[in-house]
Amino acid sequence: MHIGIDVGGTNTDAVLVEGRHVLAVCKATTTADVTTGIIEAVGGLRHAFEPAAITAVMIGTTHFVNAVVEGRGLARTAAIRLGLPATTALPPFVDWPEQLRQAIGGHAYLCHGGHEYDGRVISPLKEDELRAVAADIADKGVRSVAITSVFSLVSSEFERRAAEILTAEVPGLLVSFSHEIGRLGLLERENATIINAALRVLAEQIADGLVESLTAQGIDAPLYLSQNDGTLMDLEYARCYPVATFSSGPTNSMRGGAFLSGTDDCAVIDVGGTTTDIGMLHNGFPREASSEVLISGVRTNFRMPDVRSVGLGGGSVVRQRPKVEVGPDSVGFRLSRQALVFGGDTLTATDVAVAAGLADIGDASLVRHLDRTLVRSVLDHVGDRIAAQVDRMRTSPAPLPVVLVGGGSVLVRDGIEGVSSIVRPEHHAFANAIGAAIAQVGGEVDRVFTMEPARRDEVLDAARQEAVDRAVAAGADAGTVRIVEIEEIPLAYLPGNASRVRARAVGDLLLGH
Repeated sequence: MHIGIDVGGTNTDAVLVEGRHVLAVCKATTTADVTTGIIEAVGGLRHAFEPAAITAVMIGTTHFVNAVVEGRGLARTAAIRLGLPATTALPPFVDWPEQLRQAIGGHAYLCHGGHEYDGRVISPLKEDELRAVAADIADKGVRSVAITSVFSLVSSEFERRAAEILTAEVPGLLVSFSHEIGRLGLLERENATIINAALRVLAEQIADGLVESLTAQGIDAPLYLSQNDGTLMDLEYARCYPVATFSSGPTNSMRGGAFLSGTDDCAVIDVGGTTTDIGMLHNGFPREASSEVLISGVRTNFRMPDVRSVGLGGGSVVRQRPKVEVGPDSVGFRLSRQALVFGGDTLTATDVAVAAGLADIGDASLVRHLDRTLVRSVLDHVGDRIAAQVDRMRTSPAPLPVVLVGGGSVLVRDGIEGVSSIVRPEHHAFANAIGAAIAQVGGEVDRVFTMEPARRDEVLDAARQEAVDRAVAAGADAGTVRIVEIEEIPLAYLPGNASRVRARAVGDLLLGH
């Protein structure tokens, strides 16, 4: 038995799953402190299980991405780049919004080091230089550092050596390495690493809080967090790499939609309380974003699904003048107090769904006065906006099958333009929590290799094996791990036979890990 939990902006969902069977579900209102909402949601399942029978708990959470968007709870962070005499034209934080930079202190240091694409050293590390940096960050009260070396995906030697010097001078310093977090592209990789470093202290607090919320229910099973690519990481990994959870909500919904519908290649539309997320599934996993991803105005390039989000959901506020508009603002977790059907004074998309007979929650008599033309206009507006987003996601003109999930999906009527079929599977309102409960464990390698023609197969095999090893290290059962993706991109702009190789492996969770 697994428990899957998804913390959304409006609701916290929990499901109890045994094998491929959903045994119980519970939807609770998300609370400001998040942990209370988790306790309530899991408490709603307690009638269906004995605590000792639970073998794993999986959580998809918006804690970390919300912290960055809101600029709260972030640690004072230093960005240390190894690359002098190169890279001085664009220092760390060069493209950051000033408010976010100020929130984490914005301490930047340029030091000697770095490699060329083929592993040649740009300049040797200078240990005295790094010791001076250590003294300065200690004086400034910095708790966390992001270390980025030029082409560290080719050689991580300098990043690791720099960390040894810094932690020897400043005991207890939290270190994030760019070669473990980002991909090719120095600034984007550095930015992703800085964001991760800024979240490390918060990650410790949240991890402890999640454990406490489960202990309060008598559950002693291992706890896993959902990653951006639809796989799991254990709690210790999450303490080190909180940035890997940023898009776990939409990803869980997509994986849950595939599981519930039995469809592995389709578009998934997840209509929640605050946003609608639309993504494409290929072989049961979300299609990944190929370009950099903006996080609160900062360009990054770590693993993220290709998801389009619009401010449209069950809690979206409806305005009638000068024309009908739905969202992007939402009453969120205050829906049960502010929506008309619950006696509130705010017209929301949920009120329109009840008035149209598409949903049965609250008191329907409180929305009988709504004008039929308004109801029809709101539903048409929702359908048109979603159809436009689906159209942007498609890669061919052929009609797409669509799986519709999420509590707000009652707003979407059948017959979206460009869609071949719409499936609303059973338990569709809990697809996100189910996606967490059935998630597997993954490992990925994404690096530049020198591809001599005679050694191409050897290099690809080495990349596959490294991806498998990383999946096993993350908690996968070695006997179930398989390669789900391998990609080789020749880099014509680099001399020699350089290629970027990306391999991804996925396996079932090894219980007792």
